[in-house]
Amino acid sequence: MKLGIAVQRIYPDEYVIPALLPGHHKAIQCHPMPPNALAAAAMHIIKVIATVLGAVAALAAAAPPLFAQPAPISPALQAAVAGPHREPANRLRDRYRHPLETLAFFGIRDDMTVVEIAPGGGWYSEILGALLHDKGRLILAGGASAGLRSRVADQSGVLGRAGFVDFLPPRGDPAQTPQGVDMVLTFRNVHNWVSAGSVAVVFSAMFRSLKSGGVLGVVEHRANPALPVDPKATNGYVHESQVIAFAEAAGFRLAARSEINANVLDTKDHPAGVWALPPTLRLENTGREKYLAIGESDRMTLRFVKP
Repeated sequence: MKLGIAVQRIYPDEYVIPALLPGHHKAIQCHPMPPNALAAAAMHIIKVIATVLGAVAALAAAAPPLFAQPAPISPALQAAVAGPHREPANRLRDRYRHPLETLAFFGIRDDMTVVEIAPGGGWYSEILGALLHDKGRLILAGGASAGLRSRVADQSGVLGRAGFVDFLPPRGDPAQTPQGVDMVLTFRNVHNWVSAGSVAVVFSAMFRSLKSGGVLGVVEHRANPALPVDPKATNGYVHESQVIAFAEAAGFRLAARSEINANVLDTKDHPAGVWALPPTLRLENTGREKYLAIGESDRMTLRFVKP
């Protein structure tokens, strides 16, 4: 880029530098200043501006987008979320968990091999099972309820083609680690690994299971960034910076963040931690209406890539 400056001499010993930036209409008047000193000052200003603009551009290029653009939603994913196979009670929680937008953000396709970590009662599993039933493959890794295992055993349903493995540390068998999978998903599990002291080895195990270019999708209860880090995550909330650090230490690269699952009503200071909120409502009738009005927790939604 070539930048020229016209220095105007208005009196025998007065000079004016025109505005250097768009929108700056006021010129700089120098009195008195010889032409050679004036030119040197102008060049210094240009260099400072160029350095600042270059640094801003470099940061913008290096940092992942804070708010990712809405992802396209495939007809197959829409059908999996809207299908009659889903439990009615699960469907009621879509307004808090946004499965359509969340899975689209992660970039899921119906022909992928996907590992869901610690699926619990199968809230996401019944969506993933329907999506991947014909062209893809769903692998459920540890932490599955008896009810979910029963639904998988009934091979007539959408989960009939899902498989179970248990490779997660510390009790899992590393020999069962899937290899070369397209995507690993974990929903609200990181705080448990932090509490158990196994978070580093679990992230490493997830990294090993993915192919190069594979995606790790994480949804987790988000701690108040103004508060100190709790090394045990006793209230169920984890700092977003912690989760990013765990993943990057295992070798992942942060690709994008989303506010799909944010909840600004969550003050994160509840007596029973995150479990005071729905669906657990651990305090039962104490403050029940208050917690129902808040809804489910404020959650980070992060997409990582294995280089």
